[in-house]
Amino acid sequence: MIRTVADHVWAFDLEWVPDPASGRRVYDLPPDMPDDEVIEIMWREGGATDDVSHPYLKTILCRVVSIAAVTRRQSEGRVTVSLASLPHTGDETMSEREMLRRFLVQLGQATPKPQLVGFNSRDSDLPILIQRGIAHGLNVPAFCARPSKPWEGIDYFSKNSDGHIDLREIVSGYGKTRGCTLHEFATVSGIPGKMGTTGSDVMALWVAGDIRTIVEYNHFDALTTYLLWLRTARFAGLFSEEAFAIEEERVRDLLRTRIAAGDEHLARYRDRWAALAAETAMA
Repeated sequence: MIRTVADHVWAFDLEWVPDPASGRRVYDLPPDMPDDEVIEIMWREGGATDDVSHPYLKTILCRVVSIAAVTRRQSEGRVTVSLASLPHTGDETMSEREMLRRFLVQLGQATPKPQLVGFNSRDSDLPILIQRGIAHGLNVPAFCARPSKPWEGIDYFSKNSDGHIDLREIVSGYGKTRGCTLHEFATVSGIPGKMGTTGSDVMALWVAGDIRTIVEYNHFDALTTYLLWLRTARFAGLFSEEAFAIEEERVRDLLRTRIAAGDEHLARYRDRWAALAAETAMA
């Protein structure tokens, strides 16, 4: 269970797609083979069947296309909550290498070093950041730095540290209970899960060049991860009932501010959250 709430928290989420360039190198395919044919081979080599035509590929064979995080910073008794993403909008063009570099450099150099929160992040999000970062030849020593002793600082690589909190790992057991998804956990808790777009849609959106919808979907998952973290921290006694209500209101304030600034997609999230909260209140 969560033991601490750090003064600086990043609840993060990534979106990725099969990377044809990696597939060509790994499977020694012709450089002029069309991307869609390369990806079909990657899926086949990844264990595709008649029932599952698009299996989950190893993360090293995938390209990160969006990163989003809700950040909470507490300093001198003041708490601020914000939402950030790379790319910032769907109108930007950003290479995977630059996206990873910016995120890992900012994460490593932030003061104080943030506590990372994810959902299935120990098995997926953190490994793909590391694998693809190494593959791109990045140099991010601040992110990789580890304290000499567990109590001397944030450690993203230790399972015994609160430096990286994987909510799925905390709430899931073994066997069938391990199958708890972000959508299931969130919606049962009165928090928006998937709203139209799902992870399986990201590849088609990427091929169509619809980066905006990918980034918006990534925003939703980061917000959901953050709200689930708040609930888990309350469950652990790290927020009182009054403090928890204040924390949720800070997220509503964030949504109001971003919607007023033109992020209209967040109105869907706000409205869905309000509807689910009303339903669970009557349960």
